[in-house]
Amino acid sequence: MQAILGYTSEAKRLRHARAHLRHLFPYLPQQPGYNKRLRKAAGLMRSVNQILATTTSVWSDDVWGVDSTPVECGRSRETVKRSDLAGWAEYGYCASHSRFFRGLRLHLVCTLQGLPIAFALTGVKADERETLLDLLAAECELLRERPDRLSSATRTTSAVVSNANCPSMESSCCGRPARTGEREGRPGVTLFKPLRQVIELINETFKGQLDLERRRGRIPGGVMARVMQRILALTAAIWHNDATVQTVLPSLIAYDHCPLGQII
Repeated sequence: MQAILGYTSEAKRLRHARAHLRHLFPYLPQQPGYNKRLRKAAGLMRSVNQILATTTSVWSDDVWGVDSTPVECGRSRETVKRSDLAGWAEYGYCASHSRFFRGLRLHLVCTLQGLPIAFALTGVKADERETLLDLLAAECELLRERPDRLSSATRTTSAVVSNANCPSMESSCCGRPARTGEREGRPGVTLFKPLRQVIELINETFKGQLDLERRRGRIPGGVMARVMQRILALTAAIWHNDATVQTVLPSLIAYDHCPLGQII
């Protein structure tokens, strides 16, 4: 709820809860205690996210979208010096946004309805193809449950999934748009323009409505927990929209402007 309602400041979130939600939360910790609980709950949020995702009707979709988006972790030189993210956060270039930035990349595998299936946080310079292979190898059960999966990837991820070390990947295929100089008659190439818009819409939901780049994490555990907050928020909204038979599953319009008490 903190992510959906736009509380990027934990202090403001706690002040709002003390003023309006005391009947729901008899005990509210101070900001340091809340921050510690949030970091420790990263694993719990991941488990709840998987439970909600697997109970939606779109979990079994036949097509996944794969893409990565920048997660900036500070611009000023002083922020870089004080940050504990050194060695993980890197300085690199984002071609889709035509800018240099310092931070991480969120690699996301999702359905065409925007439901997050799997994710990874890496440095800026990590190869997207290798990251996808590592991600699918670590989550072999995802492909084992769906032997005929088609993964549609944007930009750089190529059809190398079948060469991974996971036997479940052998019957899956991965497509991508043609690169500069490649022939245009590749199978399924006409599908990628609308698919790219879907993936960009999901990334914009994370950044525009869930404030992915304003999460204020300064240590690896804090960044991971805050990114997981936003993934869980989107999954919970899709789960609720699916259960209430809404037309657009990833829409957050009904939730991001109303009081938390009304949502509960």
